[in-house]
Amino acid sequence: MSDITEGDRKIEWARRFMSTLESVSERSVESAALKGLKVGMVLHIEAKTAVLASRVQEAGAQVYLAASNPLSTKDDVVSALRGKITAVWARWGEDAKEYTESIERVLDADPDFVIDDGADCITLAHSRGLKSLKGGCEETTTGITRLRQMERKGELKIPMIAVNDALTKHLFDNRYGTGQSALDGLMRSTNLLIAGRKAVVVGFGWVGKGISQRLRGLGAQVTVCEVDPIKAMEAFMEGFRVLPALEAVKDASLIVTATGDIGVITKEHFDAMLDGTILANAGHFNVEVDMDFLESKSDHKREVRTGVTEYSYQGKKLLVIGEGRLVNLVAADGHPIEVMDMSFSAQFLGLLYLSRNVGRLRPGLIPFPQELDIQIAKTFLVNHGIRTDFLSESQLAYLGLSR
Repeated sequence: MSDITEGDRKIEWARRFMSTLESVSERSVESAALKGLKVGMVLHIEAKTAVLASRVQEAGAQVYLAASNPLSTKDDVVSALRGKITAVWARWGEDAKEYTESIERVLDADPDFVIDDGADCITLAHSRGLKSLKGGCEETTTGITRLRQMERKGELKIPMIAVNDALTKHLFDNRYGTGQSALDGLMRSTNLLIAGRKAVVVGFGWVGKGISQRLRGLGAQVTVCEVDPIKAMEAFMEGFRVLPALEAVKDASLIVTATGDIGVITKEHFDAMLDGTILANAGHFNVEVDMDFLESKSDHKREVRTGVTEYSYQGKKLLVIGEGRLVNLVAADGHPIEVMDMSFSAQFLGLLYLSRNVGRLRPGLIPFPQELDIQIAKTFLVNHGIRTDFLSESQLAYLGLSR
């Protein structure tokens, strides 16, 4: 009888389609380029993350892993990782205390570098004292926003590579990855039709763009809400209706937040919603929809489907997916594998860059090196059998470039 577990099968399946990460890390694994380093990771723990963590360990590092979201952890993957990496502390459904304690355990291991998702680990590390920490990578818009605030206040004391700002990350992961996976979570959790539905997307950044495009592709009537005039103009020229959120929610049956900010949907919006409105969040933390208010002011609540909570509020029913947490991870399997292949390649190369430049990088946010972006793109194209044109010598000269 096979001793291969379900978690092992999930990891093996993900690894099959993560050829970019496999390729860009191959030399590092062969040479044990990360030998002697301790690497902390605070990420969504599912199969694709397991491939990254295993690859970093295979390159010689000791890897310590905790979850960046208590409802995205896949327990079978956690079990499969034990023995493959140095340590993992996580379980699905951790309460706030357990969640923080797990991150503290990662920091107690005195990591040299951290790979973070949302900046909870980095924030906690600064509050405790950095000790061994020399730098890290952050891969989310929310995390970069928090780090930028720390930098402005003079509080960010180590170099942090803005992996989220890599072109191969935010142009593809945020748009195509979240666009597909958020709708995957919506459809899995509700089993409802998208076509013909009046949908509101709050935020038209790369995540909002992807969700809006996919909703429209499935036949929804999409309204976009924005505060940025340039993004609002772009949404309008893409053919979306653009309205303030308070007006847009009045005839919507589905609302998806995608801003990375707090208080996007609050009391005044709840008051204006229709009976049966579905609410989902794709903007990282569960702060976009004011769940504390809804919890305290609803007459009662009940789970009507797995991961879908119905709140009785002022004589109507409001349906919230995944407690207002990331719908694509709480209600589905996160981004498609090929998308995370690029993002985790950026994380791996960012970590390698940090390890090779200890003492030479200033504290603060560090732009993701362009040459690493190009390396990821070229590797992806080669591995997918895609060929491109090349500039001739005369074309290069005309543009003032050299090969």
